[in-house]
Amino acid sequence: MLELSVVLPAYREEENLRLLLPRLNRVLTGLDQQYGIAHEIIVVDTPQPLDQTQDACELFGARFVRRSPGTTFGDAVRTGILEAKGQYVLFMDADGSHTPEFIPSLFEHREANDVVVASRYVEGGSTENPFLLILMSRMVNIAYSVILGLKCKDVSNSFKIYRSSLLKGLVLKCDNFDIIEEILFKLSRRPEGLRIKEIPFTFKKRMFGDTKRNLLVFMLTYLWT
Repeated sequence: MLELSVVLPAYREEENLRLLLPRLNRVLTGLDQQYGIAHEIIVVDTPQPLDQTQDACELFGARFVRRSPGTTFGDAVRTGILEAKGQYVLFMDADGSHTPEFIPSLFEHREANDVVVASRYVEGGSTENPFLLILMSRMVNIAYSVILGLKCKDVSNSFKIYRSSLLKGLVLKCDNFDIIEEILFKLSRRPEGLRIKEIPFTFKKRMFGDTKRNLLVFMLTYLWT
């Protein structure tokens, strides 16, 4: 059985993936040599091709799938969970803001925890985003952690490792980036509780292309959630 599935939702990220996938392969090969694990890389693209992402996946050995039934980020996450075959599922962005070289730091804490978070907001963590985005992100994370009782300082960062069995038992309804909070909230309501470990991480700027986050939609969907 595969131990680790790495899932990358992608939306016109071919240019970034051509640089990111070779780095990811090197890191995962190193993990395989260190721990003897089997792994897979899944890139979840749009229903209709918008660039040559599929060619990049074929070149670098990633499994290419199309999100369904729609084109939203939520559809990509749900498709990734459905397609993942590993005992653990690691989600990361395809734009280069989540560095593959940090994966071993997350992976080593997997057995003692249900969720391991690459955290910008614990001591030692940081982000390279502009001030406005940092301010919005901090407000969102404080609101979610306090109001919803989540014992996590960086709720919204999607760079996390989960136990696959926990993810596959969820019914997820959010369609935008707030699905990341939905996952953590629903997992935290399990009778057994949720073991979360946050590891200090520096969030990088995207390598190429423009962000897919519409700030108005971003704020409204977070407020609604």
